[in-house]
Amino acid sequence: MKRVLIITYYWPPSGGSGVQRWLKMSKYLPEYGWQPVIYTPEDGEYPVEDPSLEKDVTPEAEIIKRPIVEPYTLYKKFLGIKKEEKIKAGFIKEDRTKTSWKERLALWIRGNLFIPDARCWWVKPSVRYLKNYLKEHPVDAIISTGPPHSMHLIAMKLKEALDIPWIADFRDPWTEIDYYDKLLLTRRSDRKHHKLEREVLTKADKVVTVSPDWARSLGRLGNRRVRVVYNGFDRDDTVPQISAIPSEDFSITYLGVLFKVRNPERLWEALGELVREDKGFAKKLKINLIGQIDNTVMQHIAQNGLKEHVNQRAYIPHDQVASALHESALLLLTLMPETESDTHGLIPAKLFEYIVSGRPILCIGSKIGDAARIIKETHAGQTICFEDKEKMKEALKDLYQRHLEGLLTDNTSSNIEQYSRKALTGKYAGLLDEVNENRAI
Repeated sequence: MKRVLIITYYWPPSGGSGVQRWLKMSKYLPEYGWQPVIYTPEDGEYPVEDPSLEKDVTPEAEIIKRPIVEPYTLYKKFLGIKKEEKIKAGFIKEDRTKTSWKERLALWIRGNLFIPDARCWWVKPSVRYLKNYLKEHPVDAIISTGPPHSMHLIAMKLKEALDIPWIADFRDPWTEIDYYDKLLLTRRSDRKHHKLEREVLTKADKVVTVSPDWARSLGRLGNRRVRVVYNGFDRDDTVPQISAIPSEDFSITYLGVLFKVRNPERLWEALGELVREDKGFAKKLKINLIGQIDNTVMQHIAQNGLKEHVNQRAYIPHDQVASALHESALLLLTLMPETESDTHGLIPAKLFEYIVSGRPILCIGSKIGDAARIIKETHAGQTICFEDKEKMKEALKDLYQRHLEGLLTDNTSSNIEQYSRKALTGKYAGLLDEVNENRAI
């Protein structure tokens, strides 16, 4: 087998969405003739941990874990945060009205002294170690995946030193990510971010991202074609659905992180009105919120008289996700309001697990974005704009009636296999073959 070095910050025991893409890709790469060599931190600062993901680590993978120094310990001490508390990406606190001077100072330091991110101290020691390692254990290609975008800087320096074909994989944008303008950047720091981003986009042999809109955006920044390889679903994860029985309740499930900016305020208003207008609906309604939910979301839920209908859980292991989705009547997906960045290119990785579950999706976001297009193409649900409360209310009434009639039991489309992790890994393996062949020429 050919060998590919995959430089990734997120790896088991890390949980959450950041780990899924390359954990799953590496699982299937050996079937396409590529052995994954994983380079990852020994003890990263992960938002959540999920030991259940260890089972997806392929026996063919070679795992290299190296120590990493991160500023989070000092950050927590400075702000008086408990050692075990997890830190959000970018050190962003959502409720800006309650931000202290210490938090603003810490955010300024993060944005201006840690470029491109808080893992920048890992770049030099990683390059030094990997240059020696690769001389003794050659690879045929390198993949770096970000964020954190420091992973791209490691790969770029290896490319410059050893001339190994390199694919830069963007799971999220860099300077166009939604919280970039909240980092309190100086002009000098902003220029440095853009300079590093352009270098990565122009020096990589190929650039890949997860949605067509982001591919166009990155393509403009780097003046080149950017390929799209979506996130997806793993058929191995859908097995638990067989024993999962749909609930008799009209249960609406949201899975993942729900930030303040993605809070569907009009949806909570619509649900609150339906609860007051229809006693039967009120009796049946259950709202399952699984993941990190911002306080402002819970406040709006309470304001609309929905608190008693909510079941909130901080996190569930990934091997329990399929059952949780399949037991639901309806799955909720929230994107970004039209006034925010990332509006059209945002495709949450959980969308594909939603689709394969067979449960209908109610998506709140842009009707012309990439996620809305996929939902429409797979007949997996509907998308409604953030401010269209009446449309939401109408959709909820219809879905509730169909639930009572037993018509929401299977919503699976026949057009979804293109989004399986195995098929998508095959597409990525094709890109690896291309850069490897070009090197030989």
